[in-house]
Parts: sequence; C-alpha cells; structure tokens
Amino acid sequence: MKILIDIGHPAHVHYFKNFICLMENKGHKFLIVARDKEVTHNLLNTYDLAYISRGKGRKSLLGKMLYTLKASYLIYKLAKKWQPQIFLSFGSPYTAQVSWLLNIPNIALTDTEHAKLGLLAFVPFSATILTPDCFYKDLGNKHIKFAGYFEMCYLLPPYYTYNDKFRKELGLTQNDKYVLFRYIAWEASHDIGQSGISDSVKLNLIDIFLKQGYKVFISSEGKLSDGFESYRIKIAPAKIHDVLCGADFFIGESGTMATEASILGTPSVYVNSLDAGVFQEEVKFGLMYSFRNSANLVNEIEELLKIQNLKLIHEDRKNKLLRNKIDTTEFLIWFVENYPQSFSVIKNSSDYQYSFKIMKPSYKR
Repeated sequence: MKILIDIGHPAHVHYFKNFICLMENKGHKFLIVARDKEVTHNLLNTYDLAYISRGKGRKSLLGKMLYTLKASYLIYKLAKKWQPQIFLSFGSPYTAQVSWLLNIPNIALTDTEHAKLGLLAFVPFSATILTPDCFYKDLGNKHIKFAGYFEMCYLLPPYYTYNDKFRKELGLTQNDKYVLFRYIAWEASHDIGQSGISDSVKLNLIDIFLKQGYKVFISSEGKLSDGFESYRIKIAPAKIHDVLCGADFFIGESGTMATEASILGTPSVYVNSLDAGVFQEEVKFGLMYSFRNSANLVNEIEELLKIQNLKLIHEDRKNKLLRNKIDTTEFLIWFVENYPQSFSVIKNSSDYQYSFKIMKPSYKR
C-alpha cells in the first residue's frame, strides 16, 4: 500500500514515526510531506524519515491563504505523480482537499474540538475521521472514536523507554528536583484571541519553585524575554520526553506536552483558555490540573507542592487510566491496512478495538 502523510507540527512526527516504521517492515511505502515548523524537520532527520518540505507557514491572514494554495498544489502534484492509495494526516486541510479532488480516501486524525476553522477545512473532504473516545463533538457518520490518545502512539512500551542520561547534560544529579515550563507562540489559527500564563505569574512561579529547591527549565516555541532566557532548556528535541518523564512538575500552555506529561506520570498543570475532551478526561483521572487562565494559579501550585509523594500518586493514576486504553499505533496499523473494511468493523462493533489493549502500561524510571 502507498500512503501519503502530511506532517504540520513536531508532535505529528511522534504520532506517526512508529506507525511508519512498523508499516514499512510489512512492505508498505510512504511519501511524507512536512511543514518547516519549529523542530519538525529536526525530528524527521533524527528518526531517519525521508520527507519533502512544504516550507514555512505564514502569520498574516493573506499569508495563510497563499500558503494554503502553495501547500495544496505541492501535495496535488506529488500525489498525481506518486499515486497514493490513502492520504493520512492529523487534521491537514491540504491532504483532505487534495484527496477529495483526486477521489482518494483521506483518513484524518484529530483531538482538537476547539480548532473550528481547521475542522471546517478538512472534515467535509475526509473519508474518515479518527478521534479519542473522549472527543466531545459528533462529526457525523464518518467519525470513529477509539479508546486512546495520539500521545500513546509513542509514549508507552514498547515504543518508549526512559533514559536518564539527559540529567548529566542539564547538570542535574539523581536527587535534584526540577520543573519544566512550556510556553507556546500563540500563532496557530485556533490560538487567535486565546491566552495562557501572564508574565507576572510566570516570574512568581519561578521564584516559588526556586525557593522550594527545584531547578527550573523553560521550553518555548518563540523568543523569551531577558527574565526567562537564562532558564531556556538546551537539549536535543528528541530527548524532551525523557525530560518530561523525569520531571517532578510540568506547567505549560501546550496541550500536547501537558498530555504527554500526564501519560508519563508527571504532575501536569495546563493553563490555556482552550479546553478539549482529552484534557477533561485527564482531569477526571487526576492526571492533569487544568486552568482557563492564570488568575488563581499561584495558590493552586502552592497547594500541590504541599502534597507528599505527588509523583508516585500520579504514577498510580496513570496506570489506572491506561488499563482502559488501547495501543493506538497497533489500532492505526490494523485500521489503515484493512481500510475500508476496518471502518465497517468498528462501526458494527466498537468493542473490536479492545483487541489492541495495552499489554504493559507501566515502565521503570
């Protein structure tokens, strides 16, 4: 089978890397098109995944419209020449619309209910949309829900093994406690008019953690002001999940990294005016502390810091969640390999997905 995958964000590399490797071992072929966004190309190179760049995105409305035409035309030309049998992406409007023009099925993944413009741009043109079962919108008859998160494609055994060698790179001893902050650039279309942690609260939180004996690291999509730049983490992008796994706390505006922290058993604080079904489920299981603004954030963090063995508590909560989840990568492999019959199987019996139950939810740090 020939599959064209469009990758628009660094997280998408992780969503698909194991799927691609395992499918290639079965003889399937891939054509990867990737936006030049943050560390996306860096990660593709790190995992030795060949790709064709569709260039950098644009910030202005006119720029975004022109980029859409450019990216869509590139994918159209590539698809006409390569003749894929399936398009696959995480909510890419380009693959969806090109697939519709070429009458090739597009399987779209998404977990982002609040991306209203994005949904309008790919849902009508896609043959199937796959989402976690906690996704609270109904996208119609072509919508399939599964018992997992996309972050489970790469953060569970056998796909992930914790490696603590990063501690030496960051000047950390085995006994050092540390917190990782993550700030986003607020440039995505669904980020317009949204907000996260104010600078004053950021400074206050850093001061609190330093006084409690924590080391402080900041990961940021964009530039940092002088008051924060000295805390910027300097680590290879592919090692950030080890940093998340070893952290005593995660606080950030990124929903993806907040969910990654939750799945890794790290106390996760998500601060963003946008919410989603995945976050609501993680809150339900006590894995995430979710805030729409930073108004009362300092007090909440101070209360969490008083809890003894919070990390161990989160490890137990994580395992409780995973007992009810499936191996998302194995499910995706089965679904794509057997498409479109797989669509009918799940529609007729959604419990079939539990054939892909997670067998080993925990791992040693």
